[in-house]
Amino acid sequence: MLPDDESSLIHNILKSLDDDQAQEILTIDLRGKTAFADYMVVASGRSQRHVGAVADHLLRSLKSRGLKNIQVEGLPNCDWVLVDAGDVVVHIFRPEVRDFYNLEKMWDVDIPNESAVT
Repeated sequence: MLPDDESSLIHNILKSLDDDQAQEILTIDLRGKTAFADYMVVASGRSQRHVGAVADHLLRSLKSRGLKNIQVEGLPNCDWVLVDAGDVVVHIFRPEVRDFYNLEKMWDVDIPNESAVT
């Protein structure tokens, strides 16, 4: 069970991404796997312009909640924008860039090893 403030933060992030029609939104639970965040949210935008708009609206939403010290990387190019909201890190990609880096596979232990012999 998530603490109310963390649950509210994730809900706010997911709502913002959904409202801006981000695609393939995925939440990854990182608790116990890393110290840098409790959750990672990965989403795609249709183009550089869409990725930038989704990230900008997310930043505005987080700031309106009173979050401070939000770190952002990648806004100038908008191929991959990282928004560090403390306990939740958000990655917004163009689809080609998301496929290339494949963060979901790196963190998701439930994905079967494709090279394993059965």
